[in-house]
Amino acid sequence: MTDTPGIAALRTRLEADLGGAARAWLDQATAEAAAHAERSEPPARGPLPTWELRIAEAGRRCGPEHADAARVLLLHAASADPATLARVYAQGTAPERRAVLHALPHLVPGPEALPLVQDALRTNDTRLVAAAVGPYAAAHLAPHDWRHAVLKCLFTGVPVDAVADLPRRARGDGELARMLGDFASERMAAGRPVPGDLHRVLALTAPGAVPPPTAPSGPVAPSTGEE
Repeated sequence: MTDTPGIAALRTRLEADLGGAARAWLDQATAEAAAHAERSEPPARGPLPTWELRIAEAGRRCGPEHADAARVLLLHAASADPATLARVYAQGTAPERRAVLHALPHLVPGPEALPLVQDALRTNDTRLVAAAVGPYAAAHLAPHDWRHAVLKCLFTGVPVDAVADLPRRARGDGELARMLGDFASERMAAGRPVPGDLHRVLALTAPGAVPPPTAPSGPVAPSTGEE
């Protein structure tokens, strides 16, 4: 597992916001997930393990505003591997899928989970798109796919502030600059406004662009208030 300090900070913040009953539920649910991880049981057909069922309960138990964080903690406690993450993602609701995407940088050090990012980027669910362009995508998406992810944000109205490590990856990227120019031309030709964020990203593609100072990102994006 990666980023243990970040996960610990996430839990501390979440517990400070939860009431007693919700904290007790979170303690039990993460303990169940950790116990499952320690057993290292191979995947089996049949009922889902209890900790996976808790993923669906998180919004009701902790409140929709805390559901993302609770689900990330459950996935981390279970040491969910790429196959488990893919199963939870495939079987989950949109908010549950979003939590899986938020958990990726804490659980998968390599590119094995990129199919989940790519699936989210094919949707028009702006919440999933925003989660998909987080730190995991910044670390592992190939340049071609990453450029299209940036354009997806512009096309769907997802603020480019959601794109992790944007200044570094955009700097000196002439191909991204060309794609942005083409996108702007298409919008103007259709009589549609050009998103202001497009000009921000275009400025970052200059070879000498200086990345602005940024605060360290937290272990999970702000919740959208959905379960």
